[in-house]
Order: sequence, then structure tokens, then C-alpha cells
Amino acid sequence: MAKFVTIGERLSTTAPAVNKAFTTRDPEPIIQRAKQQLDAGAVYLDVNIGPAENDGPELMKWAVQLLQSEFDNVPLALDTANKAAIEAGISVYNRSKGKPIVNSADAGGRIEYIDLAAANDAIVIALCNAEGIAADNDERMTYCQTMLERGMELGMDPQDMWFDPLFLVIKGMQDKQMQVLEFIKMLSDMELNSTGGLSNNSNGMPKHIRPIMDSAMVAMAMMCGLTSAIVNPNDLRLMETIKSCDVIKNNTLYADSYLEI
Repeated sequence: MAKFVTIGERLSTTAPAVNKAFTTRDPEPIIQRAKQQLDAGAVYLDVNIGPAENDGPELMKWAVQLLQSEFDNVPLALDTANKAAIEAGISVYNRSKGKPIVNSADAGGRIEYIDLAAANDAIVIALCNAEGIAADNDERMTYCQTMLERGMELGMDPQDMWFDPLFLVIKGMQDKQMQVLEFIKMLSDMELNSTGGLSNNSNGMPKHIRPIMDSAMVAMAMMCGLTSAIVNPNDLRLMETIKSCDVIKNNTLYADSYLEI
């Protein structure tokens, strides 16, 4: 990838308004949040329907068709622990603006999500952990290699595997932050794509500090080779930082209006 890929995180059942809208099949809150994120510059939208144990396939189909019909086949990340729901979403997905993203596999109990992505010519987010957070970069790399080998054995293009080092909360894990950045550089040196839930790093911080810390983290991570992130695109400071880093890295051509593009 060249230009940094932002995945909008604000369509998640963790937000009560979104959870209610998914449960009642109310399109208006979903459309409103999607529009806000796309207007702010999101490339993909993450559609997190939660466990969705009862009606997952029907719900994911509804969400995919609603969003893609309303927003010119916007590319989506399908995010749920219900594999059948992801398969159902893919079955109605329009690929004209990008492959679906399967969110997410790991090297443990969710490794079969790589199989799902391979069988459906989809991108997969691959978390570099197993049953718990990796202790160090050697362990992260072991998990990465396990998943990379599995995907390639199934015929996946390595570029369709977006590896997530797992951003760690700074409050309590401050000493681990440089390890994460160093691992992103290792992935970049291997010419592998990377992504992750960026805002994890600022969890627990005061509201006014979080945009500052998230912006600093994304700038440092992009300079280490991070190619994508799951973010809140309505954080103006963050999006301005991403666009500025893309210019500095020569991913996009500078113009005085670059912040508006």
C-alpha cells in the first residue's frame, strides 16, 4: 500500500446507540455515523456487530447491503466473532471499491479466520497474539510467521494479510511502547502490511489528552512503516496528522489544500 488506509471504528455495538440501531434494524443512526466517518476521510468502515449469536448472518447481510447501497459500495471490514455472519456478509458484498476485510484472526483459537479469508478472496486482519498478549517481539514474530505460512499455504497473497502487533495501553504498559513500534518496523522490512486499533494506546487517559497521544503514536508508527489503522476518523487532529505524514512520506502529492482532500 502507499497512502495510509484508515478504517473507521464508530459502527460498533460497544456504542449503545449503534447497538440499539443494529438490534432494531434502524438505518438512520447507522447511516449518520457512516456518513460522518466517510466525510472525515475514512477509507474503510468497520462493521462490528458484536457476538450476534442469534441473528448474526441476517444482521451482517442487512448492515452490508444498507451501507454499500447508501454509500456507493464503500469497502467494509466485517467484525464479529460469528464466522457464519462474516460469510453471510461476504456473500452480498460488492467488491468494486475494495475487497472485504475479515476482522480478525489470531494464531490461537481464531486462526481459522485466515481460512475463511482465503476461501473468499478477502483481506484478513491477523492479530500477532494467541491466547494472550505476546510477551515480546520474538513471540509476536512467531505468531506472525505461523499465520503467514497458513495463509500462503492456502494461496493468499501476503499483501492481503494485515498484521496487527496490538497497540498497548500506555497507562500501565508504558515500557512496552517502543517494542510495538520496533515490531511495526520489522513487518515493514518484511514488506508486510500492518494495522491495529490505534486508540488502545490512550485508553484511560483524560479526554483532552487522548487526541494528542493518538496523533503522536500514529506519526511514530507511520514512520516505522504502519500502513493502516482502525481509528476514530472524526478526531480532526488525528486525521490531520495522518494526512501530513502521508505527504512527508511521499505517499501523497503536496498541495496547499491537502488537508481537504
